[in-house]
Amino acid sequence: MDKQVEFLVKLRDASQMIADAANEYLETFAPPAAKENKQPAAVQEITFSTLRFEAQQGAKLGEYEIAYRTGNIEDKWRQAYNILRNSNATIQNRYYGEGYQHSYWLYGEDRIYRQKLKPKTRN
Repeated sequence: MDKQVEFLVKLRDASQMIADAANEYLETFAPPAAKENKQPAAVQEITFSTLRFEAQQGAKLGEYEIAYRTGNIEDKWRQAYNILRNSNATIQNRYYGEGYQHSYWLYGEDRIYRQKLKPKTRN
């Protein structure tokens, strides 16, 4: 059993090295404009909007919504949760992308929060 685990660990590490090398090589083909934007692209909002959210009202936040783990399909919940966790999405550092209707963040266990984005004002 130990030999199998050792083999799988080595295989995983080697695969990661190959993937990293391929990514570095591919980046050499990227146009200069693409390299300037260091912020990673956000996933499509449908990843989050398929969750079932419940409306809430708070004194400081105003209107917001919470999706509870128990009220959602596990695999859809886990995917959305992992994206937010890996992005370190907090109330101060919310997760959203271009074209999103809401911003998303984690707080506490088994909950995903969202709040409607305010429209951008033009100067």
